Amino acid sequence: MIELSVTTYLWVKALHVISIIAWMAGLLYLPRLFVYHAAIQPGSPESETFKVMERRLYKAIMNPAMMASWLFGLTLALALGFQGGWLHTKLLLVVLLTAAHLWMKRWLGDFAADRNSRPQRFFRIMNEVPTLLMIVIVILVIVKPW
Repeated sequence: MIELSVTTYLWVKALHVISIIAWMAGLLYLPRLFVYHAAIQPGSPESETFKVMERRLYKAIMNPAMMASWLFGLTLALALGFQGGWLHTKLLLVVLLTAAHLWMKRWLGDFAADRNSRPQRFFRIMNEVPTLLMIVIVILVIVKPW
């Protein structure tokens, strides 16, 4: 457990929320880009444009936002002493969000190498995974059911 002043705690909490918003934006938008990219002929000018968009989103927004979310989130958890079953469940779900993030990196690599074999429908379904995880996480944080 670490001790934070009230002001520091509130700043860390604000930065955690800001980084989560940025990370979730990427987790929700990148699979949508994959949906459209999957419909494009590999090697076409449009495909090359999608590759640039996807790479920049992942590297410039999603990766830093994920790292900041973890940093600020773990700082808050340490300040709270990891108390509450809801927090343990939330951390498990954040691990699953991180796994989704890493899956997207793999798909990004497939598109970058023009070897994507997944249909649009796959990415439409995978687009919902971060949304469902986010809904449960928000409920856990706000309601703290256990």
